[in-house]
Amino acid sequence: MSGHGTEEHPHGADRLCGAGDRVYARAVRRGRVPRTDAGPVPCLLELALLHPDPDDMDWLVPTSPQEVMARLLRGVYDEVSESRLRVGSAVAAFDRYAGLGRDLAAAPAPGEGTAIRVLDGLSRIQAAMDEATEACTTEVLTVQPGGIRREAELTEGLHRALALRGRGVRMRDLYTHVARHGQGLLNYLELMGDTVEARTLDEVIDRLILFDRTVAIIPANTERTMALELRHPALVAYLVTVFERLWRLALPLTAPLPDTGIEGISHRERAIAALLAEGHQDAVIAERLGISVRTCRAHIARLSETLGAASRTQLGVRIAQVGLDGPARPPAPPVQRVG
Repeated sequence: MSGHGTEEHPHGADRLCGAGDRVYARAVRRGRVPRTDAGPVPCLLELALLHPDPDDMDWLVPTSPQEVMARLLRGVYDEVSESRLRVGSAVAAFDRYAGLGRDLAAAPAPGEGTAIRVLDGLSRIQAAMDEATEACTTEVLTVQPGGIRREAELTEGLHRALALRGRGVRMRDLYTHVARHGQGLLNYLELMGDTVEARTLDEVIDRLILFDRTVAIIPANTERTMALELRHPALVAYLVTVFERLWRLALPLTAPLPDTGIEGISHRERAIAALLAEGHQDAVIAERLGISVRTCRAHIARLSETLGAASRTQLGVRIAQVGLDGPARPPAPPVQRVG
């Protein structure tokens, strides 16, 4: 049955075939359907959207739509997490190779071109940014990690943003949730008007700027005194995909942060709990969420008190017990059976 269904129903739970959609909808409305109804649509069993009724094996009961949604969101979250790790590894590799080949950077081999250009020094980085800004005609996508943006950081690139706005270029910016509290950012967005659309996440990848989906600029070392200018179509397309997946998960700046669903635990504490469950140290968590180490530790202390944990080991156990070791999931109401 598995092979038969795969050949005739090559899809996932995110895009059901017409027949499968009708049978699943009927099962949700009625609480269960006869097993014979699923004969023409084996995809529903293969995707675990239907499963046998333990009280009567001739009937099938549906997985709740809420659980299906949570499963799909978990899949997207995992893909984005994996993409973030791959981008980090690529940046580290570029940094290593840039150090090894610095002497050759000034004179690339014949045919090598400028698909990847190392920008060594802040002046070269700024010059490349100005050049890309001047050539940009349609769209700029940016990821801005860290917390509250300092006024100097926002002012430094303001002339480029105003030049882009003057030419009708649209901009989409991703920040961390912490950045919402910076008055400088709010002033910048008010100045730019509807030219800029901003969204936020608990954490984002390292800084990324994409011009017209043809040029990307990313950091090449932790001090950000070196950068890479990428023009290779495959690399740029990959980074655009990473950005778009993060964008779909992000919340508009004007939208409130979602409730964690657990009394006494804030949205930021949920994010910290998930990173603690992954084994990260305080300094790493603070950097990824754009907060200070001191603030991070204060949140961890409050989290321990709320969950009644007397040690970090016990806190890890409590986090897993209450379901804080992953992204928030919508509650699944009990399925009512009819018939």
